Amino acid sequence: QVQLQESGPGLVKPSQTLSLTCTVSGVSITTNYYVWSWNRQPPGKGLEYIGYIRSSGTTYYSPSLKSRTSISRDTSKNQFTLQLSSVTTEDTTVYYCAGETGREDWGQGTQVTVSS
Repeated sequence: QVQLQESGPGLVKPSQTLSLTCTVSGVSITTNYYVWSWNRQPPGKGLEYIGYIRSSGTTYYSPSLKSRTSISRDTSKNQFTLQLSSVTTEDTTVYYCAGETGREDWGQGTQVTVSS
């Protein structure tokens, strides 16, 4: 059974960098054909795709967030990480990590608030 768990600070100050980690269990993040993604859901809006890192290590970022986003991984810990720089209050929302290979598995989500 694949399980994902987000972790990171729940409060970030404006202009700082948001950093979240997704810990995966049940499968190696280097297993072929897996895509590991970060997503978020702003209040009152639909799910927003942030970007992903493939099992091969290649990455893709949403054009709207590309200039501020970096996704990396630590294969020794079976984790992948989101960094979102220069945050504003508009980045306050719930962040989710997910793994996909035909089927999708999601973390429970973590609330991040940007406030001074």
